[in-house]
Amino acid sequence: MKKNMGGADRTIRIIVALVVAALYYFKVIDGTLAYVLLALAAIFLLTSFVSICPLYSIFGINTCKVKQ
Repeated sequence: MKKNMGGADRTIRIIVALVVAALYYFKVIDGTLAYVLLALAAIFLLTSFVSICPLYSIFGINTCKVKQ
């Protein structure tokens, strides 16, 4: 698959995932909401590391500035 995520998009996703993890660690969020947000954070981290977002592919979005 071709990369479709730019550097800024990846950075934002990593920051969001870290914020969710910190909120869970400091017990600001708990219960079902915490588990849903942690799952979303895990997906954000995974897609950030591989630079591919399946939803971007479906909708034809490409934030990657590198010529493919």
